[in-house]
Amino acid sequence: MNIILASESHEHTDSWLKIIKAHYPHWHAFVYQPGMSQADAAVSKAIVWKPPASLFTDYPGLQYLFNMGAGVDAILRQPGLPAKIRIVRLEDAGLADKMLEYVIHYLSKITRPFDRYALFQQQQQWKPLPELSASQIAVGVMGLGVIGQKIAQALAGLGYTVHGWSRTERKLQGVHTYAGENGLPGFLQNTRILINVLPLTQQTRGILNRRTLAQLLAPASLINIGRGEHLQEEDLLELMRSGHIGKAVLDVFSTEPLPHGHPFWVHPDIIVTPHISGPTNDELALAQINQKITDLENGRDIGGIVSREVGY
Repeated sequence: MNIILASESHEHTDSWLKIIKAHYPHWHAFVYQPGMSQADAAVSKAIVWKPPASLFTDYPGLQYLFNMGAGVDAILRQPGLPAKIRIVRLEDAGLADKMLEYVIHYLSKITRPFDRYALFQQQQQWKPLPELSASQIAVGVMGLGVIGQKIAQALAGLGYTVHGWSRTERKLQGVHTYAGENGLPGFLQNTRILINVLPLTQQTRGILNRRTLAQLLAPASLINIGRGEHLQEEDLLELMRSGHIGKAVLDVFSTEPLPHGHPFWVHPDIIVTPHISGPTNDELALAQINQKITDLENGRDIGGIVSREVGY
């Protein structure tokens, strides 16, 4: 089987190729370079992460793009993406566990006074502080796909009062769920700490704005591990100046890397991380892709096929 590897990063493709040679020697995998072609091979499948648009013109026979991540917005924005190509996203492959770790770490920094205890240690003070129980803290998970469901149910298992919102209705044990435009106000008005894990679509772009964030219970907090384009940055800063939002943890940004001099870098109540909340585990991802290819070759349906109309 011929399969082409295409990414904006040589580091990515080199890592994939090493794993493929070790575990999938029956694949004839090669790295794409713009302008190259392999006219004597029918290449119908590609493994990609933010591939160049020239891939589609150089390899018009492509039928499947297997994305090395859950978010496919970068592919859908590509000019000249042929309508016949089916895009297949990862379904977890280790992403959810890492993102859950990230959420629990920073949620605990918001809900418990660990920063103050660090200061007390420097001052050699033994000073226990009063704390709320988890059930007194209303957490809202925005986006209830595979990753959002795992986060919501794990937090419910830790005793938090958890609300969840999604485009279409979902039922999750221990989670108060809301759906669609009609359900959004109720979700926001019952949430104090908002965790965004939505995919980026035309409908969700800019969804974290003055109108929506102002509906959160004050003083509110935001953890954004979805996409930077979900957030209206000036609206967040305005609501933090007013005191309506007290803390924000931001892993994704509309411009990445975050530009030098951006106000987020120096804001005392904003934590910035460099888009690391859910790093892809290449070995798990390629194992999942291998299973999907095997299923396709044996006439079985596969999950993770992206709806271009919906955006994920």
